[in-house]
Amino acid sequence: MTVRPLKQSSVFLDKFIKSQLNLSKPSPKLWHYKQIDDQYIDDKGWPILNLNHPILRRLESCRNIRQFNEVQSQSMFLGLFQHPLIASRLLKKLCTSLNSVSLAVSLYDNLEEPDSFMCNTIMRSFVNSDDPFGALSFYYEKMMAKWVSPNHYTFPLLVKVCAQIGSLAEGQKAHAWIMKLGFEFDLFVRNSLMHFYPVFGKIEDASMLFEEAYVLDLVSWNTMIDGYVKNGDLKSACKIFDEMPQRDVFTWNSMLSGYVEIADMEFAKELFDKVPCRDVVSWNCIIDGYARIGNVLVARQYFDWMPLRNVTSWNTMLALYVRCKDYLTCLKLFDKMIEGDARPNEASFLSVLTACSKLGRLDIGEWVHSYIKCNQIELDLLLSTALLTMYAKCGSMELARDIFDQMPERSTISWNSMIMGYGIHGNGGKALETFTKMVKGGHFPNDATFVCVLTACTHAGMVLEGWWYFNIMQRVYKIEPKVEHYGCMVDLLAKAGLMKNSEEFISKMPMDAGPVPWGALLSACSTHSNSELGEIVAKRLIDLEPNDSGPYVMLSNIYAANGKWDDVENVRKIMKEKELQKEAGSSMVQLRELRSESSKSDDSLHKRNMMYSMLGEIGAWMKSSSSELDTFKSFS
Repeated sequence: MTVRPLKQSSVFLDKFIKSQLNLSKPSPKLWHYKQIDDQYIDDKGWPILNLNHPILRRLESCRNIRQFNEVQSQSMFLGLFQHPLIASRLLKKLCTSLNSVSLAVSLYDNLEEPDSFMCNTIMRSFVNSDDPFGALSFYYEKMMAKWVSPNHYTFPLLVKVCAQIGSLAEGQKAHAWIMKLGFEFDLFVRNSLMHFYPVFGKIEDASMLFEEAYVLDLVSWNTMIDGYVKNGDLKSACKIFDEMPQRDVFTWNSMLSGYVEIADMEFAKELFDKVPCRDVVSWNCIIDGYARIGNVLVARQYFDWMPLRNVTSWNTMLALYVRCKDYLTCLKLFDKMIEGDARPNEASFLSVLTACSKLGRLDIGEWVHSYIKCNQIELDLLLSTALLTMYAKCGSMELARDIFDQMPERSTISWNSMIMGYGIHGNGGKALETFTKMVKGGHFPNDATFVCVLTACTHAGMVLEGWWYFNIMQRVYKIEPKVEHYGCMVDLLAKAGLMKNSEEFISKMPMDAGPVPWGALLSACSTHSNSELGEIVAKRLIDLEPNDSGPYVMLSNIYAANGKWDDVENVRKIMKEKELQKEAGSSMVQLRELRSESSKSDDSLHKRNMMYSMLGEIGAWMKSSSSELDTFKSFS
């Protein structure tokens, strides 16, 4: 090994460092020019330094790239840039504090003899920056190219990278190198391999590594349990669990998630009760289990019992209420979330915006949008689509259009939401125009797109256009019509008064029609007073869904419209025997000050009574108008 000559005297170095680093005291001598022996230089000819060296102390105080460049320049001037300790600290500073991996790679390229620590530092920085491909590229093109020998810290990083990019082959190559270099019995390396193989379903390979290990720690046992659980082998996970010499909260949570995954909530509850040290993950796991099986009451019970909640806890309950269509409770729970310490994230807003769409709560939707802007939350594709869907369903198409125009990229769902919004508000022309722009923009429509288009045609009474799009759906886009598409076409024809055509259309359907198209036809028969066809369709619907009260009520109304009171009585008798009862109709009236039904203030109660009084007067006026009309008819 060539010994590098010492280029500066200690006196000059002291003066230079003091002037450059503004040290109040003279810096310690790095080494003496006339005393070159084993006490001052290492076996590679470099001076022996420690962390108190002025260069390293100045490096630790760097806060930006400019200050870093000054220190790097000083190290080069002093001939210490290639020193292993200086170079490794420079790289670490760039990768950790200054978050500049690209500059670290550039600095690495100028090093004559980099070591594994430097390479590991850069690879770890790539991983922490969510750039696993960059880490793998650096390993092959920089580390291997300079013949830097990997160590037992390199391979766990490399194996983790292979798992992140989903490459089993690269991971197996890394395993081969591990065997060749003799790291297979290193506990840290072996644990990383045991975690790697179950990601690709190779649980047998992980089990072999586990069985052949001379030494196992808690991480080894937990890794195997986690691997078996994620591969659906709960029996083997239980076996490992029973054999473990000690357990921690991760162990219990892994087993708990396994039983939640197979929806065995009876055993999951029993296991949860045995957990000696529950954390927020344990509580979230049991809540998620009951949410998966739709048991809202028990899930909410555990949620209320939680000593500490995080945003995942709230999001699980919000999503559960949306899935169970209890949108009002979802919004009430969101109010409590905002009042507490939890900070909502994108998943929270997706649930809340969905609830706003279903309830028509434009005011809350606008508040959420304002919150997103004020907190500078990035609008990704999902959140943007949820916002524009909310605005579209609440009738604010201008705001929906603003969101749509600001989206850097649009998905098919985004286009569908715009088409749906224009369609349900009667603007069929705009809906079809949006569809045309969608196709010209290179977005391929799906079956849901044509449901939106056909619905728009139905609301606007565009019969010919509906037929056209139903035709090109099959002929041009090769999309086979589903029951929903046939239902839209039946509704379109029936609302146009073409009931016979609707009936023929249903009879020619290639699949079992089901209740959807027959229900649309029955509604049209009632609207157009076609009692003869309506009676046939209603009886058909009753055969399809004997426990649905809707067709019975419609049939009763048809008989009543034709004066067939005996038949009306028979239908009501059948409903009574089957214990069928029509759900009470309801309308949602949103008052500006009445934010929820639970308001009990005197002022809110007074306004509510005023509203009921006004509705009562309207009802009385309608009845009096009806009686006056009957009197007029009797005289005429």
